[in-house]
Amino acid sequence: MNRTMSADVTNPADLIQLGLQLHQAGQLQDAEKTFRQVLAQDADNADANYLLGALAYHAGNFADAVDLVSRAIAAAPDHPVCHNILGLALQGLGRLQDADDSYQRALELNPDFPEAHINLANVMQDLGRMEDAVAGYAKAIALTPGFAEAHNNLGNALKELGRYTEARLSLEKAVALKPDLAEAHSNLGATLKEIGLLDEAVVSYQRALALQPDLPEAQNNLGNVLQSLGRHDEAAACYGKALALNPDFPEAHSSLLFCYQYRAGSTAETLFEAHSEWGQRHAEPLRSTWTPHTNDRDPARKLNIGLVSSDLGVHPVGYFSLGLFENKPADEIALICYSAREPDSISERLKAASDGWHETRGLSDIELAEKIRADGIDILFDLSAHSRGSRLLMFARKPAPIQITWAGYVGTTGLKAMDYLLADRHYIPDGGERFYTESIIYMPDAYVTYTPPDFAPAVGPPPLEKNGFLTFGVFNNPAKINAVTLETWMTILNAVPNSRLVLKYKGVDSVANSSRFQDAFAAAGLDPSRLILEGAATPEEMMARYNDIDIALDTFPYNGGLTTCEALWMGVPVVTLVGNIFAGRHALSHLSTVGLAELAAEDTEAYVALTVKLANDPPRLTGLRAGLRERMAASPLCDEPRFARNFADAMRNVWQAWCSGKSD
Repeated sequence: MNRTMSADVTNPADLIQLGLQLHQAGQLQDAEKTFRQVLAQDADNADANYLLGALAYHAGNFADAVDLVSRAIAAAPDHPVCHNILGLALQGLGRLQDADDSYQRALELNPDFPEAHINLANVMQDLGRMEDAVAGYAKAIALTPGFAEAHNNLGNALKELGRYTEARLSLEKAVALKPDLAEAHSNLGATLKEIGLLDEAVVSYQRALALQPDLPEAQNNLGNVLQSLGRHDEAAACYGKALALNPDFPEAHSSLLFCYQYRAGSTAETLFEAHSEWGQRHAEPLRSTWTPHTNDRDPARKLNIGLVSSDLGVHPVGYFSLGLFENKPADEIALICYSAREPDSISERLKAASDGWHETRGLSDIELAEKIRADGIDILFDLSAHSRGSRLLMFARKPAPIQITWAGYVGTTGLKAMDYLLADRHYIPDGGERFYTESIIYMPDAYVTYTPPDFAPAVGPPPLEKNGFLTFGVFNNPAKINAVTLETWMTILNAVPNSRLVLKYKGVDSVANSSRFQDAFAAAGLDPSRLILEGAATPEEMMARYNDIDIALDTFPYNGGLTTCEALWMGVPVVTLVGNIFAGRHALSHLSTVGLAELAAEDTEAYVALTVKLANDPPRLTGLRAGLRERMAASPLCDEPRFARNFADAMRNVWQAWCSGKSD
């Protein structure tokens, strides 16, 4: 291109054409100068303002883009492309409702504008209006069937709705249309992982990274699936790469912390140091945003207790908190939920029993913190911590005077803004408090209450009686099964002739997991027919399958939480190995609360001996099976009114401490 021609062009229309040519040639600075020459002659020129606004948007200067494109719209209000780019800039500023209005206007002017449909759908997804997002992406695809990005976004939205089969189809269509679309490969991997197709998920992530090695999200997601395959060191390396690519990636850093919980050798001290580093890096910079709280310091008044989570539903958090909601002393505490979850049977019960239910999808951390403060929340609970759906950076802004973490994670958060952790004496041994950034609230019984599902079948007869051999079962996440755990189980199976082991969980039957479990059997000289691998199942199927299990073997160092409760409710005793980290003491708490602390071993030798002894005592197994459900129902673990009373008392104590100025 002849650069000297710009000196000879002064007519605004010609300058616009020149600027477009410069832009097409990649000479963006020269294009910008040319468009500004137009504005020097005609400040209200719609084309120049729009084109400069588009340049500003693509440079990430969203505020400038909004200003420039708004001027273009003022001069020429009926151009849909202007409203579309304005929506993008507003979305970049987090002004989602304003962006919604802009896209709606673009579509009023041109209903057949696929880019506007997909952009509007993106806003719907950000606002948590997932069904509307799906409809928007579908409209874009109907207008342009070969629009790979629309298929990608549709698949991602369907994944968020839990419609994994449909999501998979959309994402496979996206990569077929555009094989070099790295994000689509990454999203496909996430969907395949949710289905339990772990091997295929690894392949998708590897393709994404081959196309775009600097994609931190793909590195993080690859780490997640490797973790489910028990490859914890490789998973940790992926999280490290994600953080190297983007040091300000708290989700990847949280994934790394979760990985440490699964790895053999982690201690309460090393976990404390790792979590403190997360807090220092990501949360402490937000301490400057803290402002004094003006909550009424009346120590006896009714308390507004907020709970923030994406797991208030069919999830361990839902089953462990439902009893509190449905039995709370309503004259003393109000429970107000800030939820990011599609409705299900448990979320509907929680919502009905709550004193307020607010959708948080689409709210930034700043917006959610402002809402919580405006709602006058006295005590704010975190029910996610470093797990999926985390809002820790919102908690780091300290929107409530008292903040407590509970039930959704396995130990300290590492945040100085988190005042307390709700636990019981089984979880944190004497002297263990020093490994928590939070102060510990000790519940007098269990730290949760368990609400058994309505669909749990009656407890069946002992499988040993009908089979003639003993069946061990593990219905835990395969990420919790490491080499040491497998070796210990093989020792038990060798000591109990003809016994079987059923491993049942999403992804257990993947090629990679099947291979590592079968290899462990072969190394131990065990007949492979004694291993039964079963993948994804509904909650109803999982509970029913316990009627084929004689003894549940707990995982370590990360114990089963909800799975321990489910096994006990189905009459199946659980043998556990007690660890020195929070995650390694779940079963100890649950077993102790129902009066079966003798099933908790202190080391692997005792774990093996205890299990073998129980396996060789059919009368005891029969007696336990016959009375476990009644024993559990009568225990504090299932005494929902008792838990709710203890919870309210604990909240009153920390509130009175804050009112007296001891905690601020």
